[in-house]
Amino acid sequence: MKILINWLASALVIMVSAYLLSPGIHVASFTVALAIALVLGVINITLKPILLLLTLPINILTLGLFTLVINAVLIMLTTVIVPGFQVDNFWWALIFGAVISVVNNFLNHFN
Repeated sequence: MKILINWLASALVIMVSAYLLSPGIHVASFTVALAIALVLGVINITLKPILLLLTLPINILTLGLFTLVINAVLIMLTTVIVPGFQVDNFWWALIFGAVISVVNNFLNHFN
């Protein structure tokens, strides 16, 4: 049950973030947001640890800020996989990833 609630909360965060960043982020519907949350979750579980390990020296030099770049790349990958989700460019993906990370960390504080 907790997984389902987290999935719905992530989809809601994606919809709200897309609405706030509407010039550069486009989400067609709530079902697309559910798909984005699912695909982004799977990508974060599988690819993100590998990418973090491969970019560890750069991440150490930038004091962890390169993680935001990795998040943006994973969001751009999600746009390729999920139809109905469009990010105009890399900078919008970077901002979108930062907003989602901050809001998810805030929501996880209350779990």
